[in-house]
Amino acid sequence: MCYLMVPFINVCFDLAFKKQSRNKANFFSLRFFALYRYDKMGAGGRMNEATAENSILKRVPTAKTPFEISDLKKAIPPHCFKRSLSTSSYYLFRDIAICYTFYYIASNFIPLLPKPINYIAWPIYWFCQGSSFMGIWSIGHDLGHHAFSEYEWFDDALGFVLHSSFLTPYFSFKFSHRSHHAHTNSMEYDEVWIPKRKADILYSEVLNNPLGNLFMTIVRLLLSFPMYFTFNIHGREYNGFASHFYPQSPIFNDSERKLIWLSDVGMVVALYALYKIAVATSASWLFCIYFGPLLVMNAHFIFFTFLHHSHPSLAHYDSREWDWIRGALSTVDRDYGIFNTIFHDVTCAHVVHHLISTIPHYHTVEATKAIKPVLGDYYKYDDTPILKAFWRETKECIFVEPDEGAENSGVYWFRR
Repeated sequence: MCYLMVPFINVCFDLAFKKQSRNKANFFSLRFFALYRYDKMGAGGRMNEATAENSILKRVPTAKTPFEISDLKKAIPPHCFKRSLSTSSYYLFRDIAICYTFYYIASNFIPLLPKPINYIAWPIYWFCQGSSFMGIWSIGHDLGHHAFSEYEWFDDALGFVLHSSFLTPYFSFKFSHRSHHAHTNSMEYDEVWIPKRKADILYSEVLNNPLGNLFMTIVRLLLSFPMYFTFNIHGREYNGFASHFYPQSPIFNDSERKLIWLSDVGMVVALYALYKIAVATSASWLFCIYFGPLLVMNAHFIFFTFLHHSHPSLAHYDSREWDWIRGALSTVDRDYGIFNTIFHDVTCAHVVHHLISTIPHYHTVEATKAIKPVLGDYYKYDDTPILKAFWRETKECIFVEPDEGAENSGVYWFRR
């Protein structure tokens, strides 16, 4: 819910102060609504904040890196690479226990509340349970990377069950996500969050305004998750029908197609189980207990993956300039507060995850600290409060183009 409120508030102020500078509009929205951290320290404080903002937006180098992946692996303590079945299972069972606790409270106590309070209690439950869902889903994501245990067959079996439970096609996502990691920020071959070009008038002109930004935010948060899996929205262009549910989709190669069928079977079984639950209870009960939180989980996923791969300081590359390590470094770590813990640090240690995806989540923060001295300016961390950052990136990261005079460089930067 709060994801949708922030852009709405900012749109109101952008429109109200459209004759003023964009910074002034943001200044008023920050002061009156206090949704973001803002240090009211006078002129000196504002100058310091402007300096910090410029540092955050400083471009990451695009020259070939002076280090290799082997240098980064050497800098990471050896124990960070060890995948412990018992430790990983602890986090999974902890998340399941939290999820069950929310379910128990909601199913047994919210229906007893009087109507006005009931209307407030359900959205609170949806947000809390949706966040819990996202934590479990993130463990499923780690299972797809074989970062849970030393037994890949076990990781796949457990990941298949977990992701199917959240209506996510496990093997389909595993394969396309593996390709995303292999081609991050490649204009031609990345699998998700492919940036638009200026020639796309719908994005560069029609929707490039406060109301268009608000519309795109609502569409992204509410619909992008199922639309990505069904119609490959935000994905790369293919010849033929690209869908995570279609075994003959050009997303997959021939050796993967049998497991796409298995993913579909998992989805059908999950949907049938939900249907039986709805028959035994009611459709409204099922929505309140399961689908409401699932919508929040979907919004969480879109929110933080958008922020992972959208930042004014990060470049995209075409085939003339792209290489794997610079692509992997073209992502950003952010501070989500308590949600770092809930989402198992996929939010604040995403860079190292793109570099070495088999490191288990409970070691990624330590591994990040170990490689930062080696990465130097190639590492991007942005501590801008996430709601402010989301709205900034929504407004500033509309399309990509090369710098003027460098049209043939093969390097593209976000524009608005």
